[in-house]
Amino acid sequence: MASKKAFALRISPQVMDAMQRWADDDLRSLNAQIEYVLRDALVKSGRVKLVQKAVTEIVDITEKDE
Repeated sequence: MASKKAFALRISPQVMDAMQRWADDDLRSLNAQIEYVLRDALVKSGRVKLVQKAVTEIVDITEKDE
C-alpha cells in the first residue's frame, strides 16, 4: 500500500458534520470520504487522470474442498 501523508485540516463544524453524514450514508470513514471528495474534484477539474484498478476473483462454488 502506498504511504499517505498526514495533514491537519481546519474545517468548520457545519462542514464536518455534513461530511460525516455523507460518509455514514456511503459507509466510509470520514477520512476516506474527504479523500474521495477531493480526488473526485481533482478528476472533474482535469488536474489528475482517473486510474482505477479492478480486481475480480472468480470462484467455482460447485467444487467442494476435501
